[in-house]
Amino acid sequence: MHFTLMLFESTEDFAARQNPEKQEEYRAGWSHYVHALRDSGVAVTGFGLHAPETAATVKRSDGTMHVQDGPFTETKEQLGGIFVIDVPDLDTALEWAARAPVNAVEVRQNLPAMK
Repeated sequence: MHFTLMLFESTEDFAARQNPEKQEEYRAGWSHYVHALRDSGVAVTGFGLHAPETAATVKRSDGTMHVQDGPFTETKEQLGGIFVIDVPDLDTALEWAARAPVNAVEVRQNLPAMK
């Protein structure tokens, strides 16, 4: 079963990516987690996302598409990246989510691929 782990990061987490004093610690946490996913054989794909201020959102209103700067929702924590993992059940997906170096991970089972 494929599950998507959506990893949410705080403003401080995004800032740590660019801060020379915090960058090494930030990356070390992720490096350990990514290697664990890959070494276990459950990782299907995954990637980090640039900071929310680089986002653009396209919304339809009254039949017209509008583009606005910024993420879809403004919250304290924003989507920082995703992993798709192949595990036998939700409990195993939740165990992997709990190991992530962030404070919030949303876990959803993927729909079957479209043909």
